[in-house]
Amino acid sequence: MEHFDVLIMGAGLSGIDAAYHLQKHCPRKTYVILEQRQRIGGTWDLFRYPGVRSDSDMMTMGYSFRPWTSIKAIALGDDIRNYITDTARDARIDQHIRFRHRIERATWSSQEAKWTVTAVRQQPDGSETLVTLTCNFLISCAGYYRYKSGYLPEFPDAGRFKGRSVHPQAWPEDLDYSGKRVIIIGSGATAVTLLPALARTAGHVTMLQRSPTYIVSMPNRMRLQTFYGACCRRSGPMGSAAGRTSLT
Repeated sequence: MEHFDVLIMGAGLSGIDAAYHLQKHCPRKTYVILEQRQRIGGTWDLFRYPGVRSDSDMMTMGYSFRPWTSIKAIALGDDIRNYITDTARDARIDQHIRFRHRIERATWSSQEAKWTVTAVRQQPDGSETLVTLTCNFLISCAGYYRYKSGYLPEFPDAGRFKGRSVHPQAWPEDLDYSGKRVIIIGSGATAVTLLPALARTAGHVTMLQRSPTYIVSMPNRMRLQTFYGACCRRSGPMGSAAGRTSLT
C-alpha cells in the first residue's frame, strides 16, 4: 500500500495551487494528486457549453505566483484550462497527478494518525480496479459541483415537452441549434454566458427567469489589466518558463 505525506483531491484550479505551495514550502514532503477525469482543469475541463467563461476577473481568480497576463480580464474556458495546464507542466506538478482515479471513501485513524483513501481507477479498456492509498494530510480540492450530474429541478409534466432538453454541464458535442427556437431557464452566470453565444446562430433565444435582473455591458479589456499584463509578461511571473505562456 502506497503512502504519501499529502494527498490532494482534484487537479483543477485549486488542486494545482495547493500542490505548488506544498512544493515550495514543504519540498521534502511527498504528495499525489488523484483526478477522476482524464485531463487537468477540473471545472474548466468539465464545462464545454458555448461561450463558457469565467464569471469573475482573472486578476483575482488567477494564481498569485503566476499572474494572469492576458489583456482579457474575463477569460474563455479553454484559455483558463490552458493556464492551469501550463502552470502544472512548468512547475512539474503534472508528474504527481494520477488520472482516472475516482475517490470513493476516505477514513481517518486517530491511532495511526493517517487517512486511508479508497479510489476506483478506470483502465483504458473501461474496466475498473480498486486502489487504496494512505496519507497524513488529505486536501479536498474537488470543488462544489456534482460531476456525475448537474442540478435539475423537477418540472411538472416535463415529459410532455417534445423538443430536446439539455443541461449545460453535459452539453453534447453534436448539438445543432442553428435556426432553432431556444429557451434558457434561469438568469445566473451560466445563462448570461450561454445566451449571447447561442444567439449568434439560433433562430430565437428566450431567457426565462423568476425575477428580473440588471445587466450592464462592459468592455472585456480593462486598462489596468492591460498595463498589469504587460509588466508581468516582461518580468516573467514564474521565471523564464512563464514567458512561454501565450494567451489571447
